[in-house]
Amino acid sequence: MQTLRLLVTMLGTCLGLLAAAIAATGANPTQLDTRSMLPSHRRQKRDWIWNEMHIDEEKTSLLPHHVGKIKSSVNRKNAKYLLKGESAGKIFKVNEDTGDVYAWERLDREKKSEYRLTAFIVDKDTSKDLEPPSSFTIKVHDVNDNLPVFTRQLFNASVPEMSPAGTSVIHVTAVDADDPTVADHTSIVYQVRKGDDKFGIDGSGLIFTKTTNLDRETQGKYEIVVEARDARGKQGESGTATVLVTLQDVNDNFPIFTRDKYTFAVPEDIRVGSPLGSVFVEDPDEPQNRMTKYSIVQGEYRDTFTIETDPTRNEGIIKPMKPLDYERIPQYSFTIEATDPTVNLRYLSSSPTRSIARITINVTDVDEPPVFHKPFYHFSLQENQKKRQIGSVMATDPDSARHSIGYSIRRTSDKGQFFRVSKLGNIYNEKELDREIYPWYNLTVEAKELDSSGTPTGKESIVQVHIEVLDENDNAPEFAQPYEPKVCENAAPGQLVVRISAIDKDITPSDVRFRFSLSTEDSNFTLMDNRDNTANITVKYGQFDRERVKVHFLPVLISDNGTPSLTGTSTLTVAVCKCNERGEITFCEEATPQVGVSIQALVAIFLCILTVTVITLLIFLRRRLRKQARAHGKSLPEIHEQLVTYDEEGGGEMDTTSYDVSVLNSVRRGGAQPPRTPDTRPPHYAQVQKPPRRGPGMHSAPGEMAAMIEVKKDEADHDGAGPPYDTLHIYGYEGAESIAESLSSLSTDSSASDVDYDFLNDWGPRFKMLAELYGSDPREEPLY
Repeated sequence: MQTLRLLVTMLGTCLGLLAAAIAATGANPTQLDTRSMLPSHRRQKRDWIWNEMHIDEEKTSLLPHHVGKIKSSVNRKNAKYLLKGESAGKIFKVNEDTGDVYAWERLDREKKSEYRLTAFIVDKDTSKDLEPPSSFTIKVHDVNDNLPVFTRQLFNASVPEMSPAGTSVIHVTAVDADDPTVADHTSIVYQVRKGDDKFGIDGSGLIFTKTTNLDRETQGKYEIVVEARDARGKQGESGTATVLVTLQDVNDNFPIFTRDKYTFAVPEDIRVGSPLGSVFVEDPDEPQNRMTKYSIVQGEYRDTFTIETDPTRNEGIIKPMKPLDYERIPQYSFTIEATDPTVNLRYLSSSPTRSIARITINVTDVDEPPVFHKPFYHFSLQENQKKRQIGSVMATDPDSARHSIGYSIRRTSDKGQFFRVSKLGNIYNEKELDREIYPWYNLTVEAKELDSSGTPTGKESIVQVHIEVLDENDNAPEFAQPYEPKVCENAAPGQLVVRISAIDKDITPSDVRFRFSLSTEDSNFTLMDNRDNTANITVKYGQFDRERVKVHFLPVLISDNGTPSLTGTSTLTVAVCKCNERGEITFCEEATPQVGVSIQALVAIFLCILTVTVITLLIFLRRRLRKQARAHGKSLPEIHEQLVTYDEEGGGEMDTTSYDVSVLNSVRRGGAQPPRTPDTRPPHYAQVQKPPRRGPGMHSAPGEMAAMIEVKKDEADHDGAGPPYDTLHIYGYEGAESIAESLSSLSTDSSASDVDYDFLNDWGPRFKMLAELYGSDPREEPLY
């Protein structure tokens, strides 16, 4: 304490001496004269005595506010102070005479904390700088005038439901615009204004849970209001924000059936594995946390039905695992359970861990197809057997009606119609079977229900019948392969020509034995049976005469040991060749094997040749008749008119120039006819053309055409120069199906026809001329 008192005393003495010195010089207390401190031998330097000023923000006193005073170390009476820089003249102004700086606005440190200005001292008269400019800074002192503000007004957060107390939810932050370097100006205190029963907040702004029973199924969202208060500020100065907390779902609930009993009706012919019904449960958890497992209580039709979970809808789908039969079991009843094995055990409550329900399935009767007693049938039959019963199939009606059953063989499985089935299901062969052609036959037998009259009704079913053809020894042995032996004409006796072996188309047992022999001994060859199903052909006498016989045909008899034993003859074709001294063949002609042709093949070839010959003759005769017809047609002196059919329609109502009927009109007017001679004919046939189109007011009647035809006929009858026969050309006939029938005028030369052509008037403008020609005209009497 004594030391402290001594220091205070010394400080007071120093301040007193300093004040006395300043008073003696007559200087302003705010100025500092440093010239007196300089040694007397140094040159005095003009200098500013300041470089920084201070002012409090948000001052409540009247404007302007005095900031400070600027003054040079050289005191001149004719000096003037100027201020330049940012906000100079707007916010800050200086007294030109005294150098006092004033602020003309209330300052806010949070907007701008300092200002940089430049002071000038100039001559009032000449405005020349008396000293170099000097820069200085005005700093705004902070006051605790800002309340904390949250970075956001709304925060979103989430936390798993049933979380333990103290689980972090979200960290919120509030900021204070005051100067953090000033003690306690930015200290913030957080608290929960709403929702503090479930959530809390610490000094750093971290929100946490205060309870463990946050259940999403009870309440899924919470709205919390937090407050941030300035620790040293005025009471009531605080900022608030809202935090929306969403509870995340966890799998903490077990499924519960919506009903205690489920009843389904299903037809007995439902396919195995197809769904027959669904059961449903309620699980308050979200879909991603619903892992329901369905099962049938042990011992109750677990091998007949199964229940699968649909992951998208969380439902149980019941499917049959075996065929259902109404006649055997019309109803099934069993219990199923639903549980969730993925539920976290720490969330278990007093609720049951599983739910059960009773299932009843009523099987309905349907008209089922007949059912064969076996899934397939296998019968055997000895080959070459005549008509006999092979076996029997049997099917029954599974329905309560018990209809009789009819059987048939599907033709596609028996295209050769080798078999038939009786009404009782007995299968017979209609033809002899050859195992070497078809060792197996696979038949498809159909079974259909029959009504009381024996007519097939209802559904059908099929079964496969496999018929095996048993072998018997009905094929003689033959060479195992085609042989082409060659022998030298100078071969020695006993020389091997070829070794032969045999095969049998029948089933060859393991103890089969083939015996070989020559059908004749009158040859230069001998055969030696090796007793191993082979034989050697050797030279008997030697020295062949190639000039006399170049090829030898050697029949070989081959017998088997079957029951009965069969013997076949195969012919070896041995060629005699020229050889050198070493026995090597030097020249040999290829032996031409004898090819046998069956009678059936010869008949087929003959029929083909005969058919081709007949077709060729017919084509030749047809061409010849055509040529004769053309020649005959050119030589006939047809000196008479012909009726020529035209296919064009004509030009319509007003077409009166397309056709020339002057020839016909000349006949009607009694004009002269051109003379005819037997040896001359006109260059063109006279053509009976269609009557020309006539304009309105002109009329024609079928009587004119009839009169013209009569004149022509009479002319032909009295023409002595004409040929003594008539030529009639038949024109196209419309057919019996057309109501107009034939349009030829040859059949309408008499007006006594009972056909009424007035209907042509209803056919439109194109048939108007035809209607006028053949229609009835009341002004003319019909010609007889």
